Amino acid sequence: MAEIKTERPRISSARPEMTRALMERTGLNDEVLSRLVQTFYTKVRADPVLGPIFAARIADWTPHLARMVDFWSSVALMTGRYHGAPVPAHTGLPVTTAHFDRWLALFCKTAREVCTPEGADHVIIRAERIARSLDMAVQDAQRVCPHAIPALH
Repeated sequence: MAEIKTERPRISSARPEMTRALMERTGLNDEVLSRLVQTFYTKVRADPVLGPIFAARIADWTPHLARMVDFWSSVALMTGRYHGAPVPAHTGLPVTTAHFDRWLALFCKTAREVCTPEGADHVIIRAERIARSLDMAVQDAQRVCPHAIPALH
């Protein structure tokens, strides 16, 4: 039986041009973002506070890290590669604002180590927004249903 191939219609978009301009301005690209994600999550996994939260939920890190590279590619370079819903994935986690602060501090430190200064500034601004947004969503979920999320000590 012959394989049926369907072509997607080409969609006119400014994204490739915008992505190229962002890459030139920030020094970010797939290689840098991959190194950022790998280095960051190595630190997260070793972190005594954040590590156990991730370890309890992620058994196979390979697909998670690939998904995070796609996420940061979409967030930082507007590539549109990430297709997911981060808010629902985080609202059930047993975390507080202090956890998001710790996540952000590790991320900022890693970005400064891995990226150009312009690239680090670019991803850090986005990480700050993401951390605030996810923190608010988690705190709202905990207020609505405080017994659904295990308390942290």
